Amino acid sequence: MTTGYTAEQLRTAAAEAVRAPSLHNTQPWRFRLVDGGIELAVDPLRRLPATDPSGWGARIACGAALFNLRLALAVAGTPATVRLRPYPGDPDVVARLVPDVPRRPTPAEQSLHGAISRRFSNRAPFWPDPVPADARWRLGEAARAEQCWLELVIGTTAVNAFAEIARSAHRVLERDPAYVTERTRWIRSEPSPDGVPTGAGGPQSEPQDLLPQRGFGGRDRAPGRDFEPEPLVAVLGSTGNTATDQIVAGQALQRVLLTATDAGLAVSMLSQPIEVPGAREALRLSLGRFGTPQMVMRIGFGQPGRTTPRRPVDEVLDLPVVH
Repeated sequence: MTTGYTAEQLRTAAAEAVRAPSLHNTQPWRFRLVDGGIELAVDPLRRLPATDPSGWGARIACGAALFNLRLALAVAGTPATVRLRPYPGDPDVVARLVPDVPRRPTPAEQSLHGAISRRFSNRAPFWPDPVPADARWRLGEAARAEQCWLELVIGTTAVNAFAEIARSAHRVLERDPAYVTERTRWIRSEPSPDGVPTGAGGPQSEPQDLLPQRGFGGRDRAPGRDFEPEPLVAVLGSTGNTATDQIVAGQALQRVLLTATDAGLAVSMLSQPIEVPGAREALRLSLGRFGTPQMVMRIGFGQPGRTTPRRPVDEVLDLPVVH
């Protein structure tokens, strides 16, 4: 019976975990080995005080990294038992993972694990092809498997109502000079291991666009390349909005994103309606849901894009710690 994880097991699993998404691709996580357990923590040096003053975005990102970590360990035959926020005195520690009973990975785990390296945010316009009903069902099941809900915003009236909430939130954020300055600081025009490369930022937004796009310095788009007129919008929500709920939602988000990737779908995230409290509440009321919206996604079919860079895994490891 295995008594603990090794440094090599941590390094291998963390290399998959860092492929998770994060606001402005800040990669706000650290991994360490403590008494044979793997601990995942928020990196305080990578917080976004203007964009993410509450730490919601960092916890969502670390939850997504945690799901990748779980998958990587399961596929290696060394699944984990996970404890969320194990130390009341150290809230930056998101989770502690210790070895569970060794077993063979399930086909679902293998499929999702295979999608980790292919997943990225596609900020370009999607094709008009509708997302099939079975794929929509799979996305909802992925959220439910992680104790969250996924509400699809379907129909012109509902999408237009959502778009108004999103655009309103976007305008509020763009009026904050600190927010704009912070985003600009994470735009990368030269090769870099973090931040958003201008080539991955998607085309510049234009007045006729239905949904707001963050300005990451993307190129102007060709005439006639408007964004899809009726995108499939999905809202991911959790039962509450505690720090633990946000970590759970991050895991659900990554499971949904990997499920979408496995189904050949493209996804981009719209967090502006989540970042503005009034907009988040308006979104919840428009959906008629209990709980808290935690992320909005635009889902469809699109041209292959490019992944954003990641820091070398050794830069996010703290090895070893012995008590």
